[in-house]
Amino acid sequence: MMSAKHFVLGTPMQPPFPGMELALFGMGCFWGAEKKFWELDGVYSTAVGYTAGSTPNPTYEEVCSGRTGHTEAVQVVFDPRVTNFEDLLRTFWTSHDPTQGMRQGNDVGTQYRSGIYHHDDRQRELAEASRRLYQTRLDAAGFGAITTELCPAPEFYYAEEYHQQYLAKNPGGYCGLGGTGVACPTGVTE
Repeated sequence: MMSAKHFVLGTPMQPPFPGMELALFGMGCFWGAEKKFWELDGVYSTAVGYTAGSTPNPTYEEVCSGRTGHTEAVQVVFDPRVTNFEDLLRTFWTSHDPTQGMRQGNDVGTQYRSGIYHHDDRQRELAEASRRLYQTRLDAAGFGAITTELCPAPEFYYAEEYHQQYLAKNPGGYCGLGGTGVACPTGVTE
C-alpha cells in the first residue's frame, strides 16, 4: 500500500491536485530523477512509477525484465503560480544524458530511456522547442543526437511504496543519474 503523503514534502501523493499541473518525465533511474524535482521551488508533489509500456499495472520486476516496454518515470505535480513547465524542462535536460538511448550510465534497458510525456499541446510545443535548442548546445559540446522520446502522456502506474522518495528514505542509496555538463538556456524556447 502506498503512503498517502509525500515523505519529504508532506503533500498528497495521489490526485486530486486542485490548482496544480502535471508533468511526466523519464530520465533513467527514477530515484534520482524524483529527488531532482522535489527539490525545486513550486513542486507540490512527486511520485515515481512506470509509463509508456504495453501492460497494465506492471511490477518493478516485470519492468526490469524488459518485456513490458515501460520506462521508469517521475510524475511532477507543480504550482503554475510559482514555477512553470519550462523550469521543469531545464531540470530535465541538465540532470541526465538525453543522448544515451536505452540507458543512463551503467543502467541499461528500456526502462532507463529518456522521455517527455506531455499533457497538452502547450507542453508538447515547449518540449519540442527545448529539445531543438538543447540539441544545438549538445552539438556544440560534441555530443550526439538526443534520443528522448516525446509523446502524449500515457497511463502512469505508481511504483511500489519502497521506491517512493527512495533517496530521502535511504540517503546513501544508489543514484546513477548524471548530466552532460552542458547548460540549458534560461529561456528554453529562445
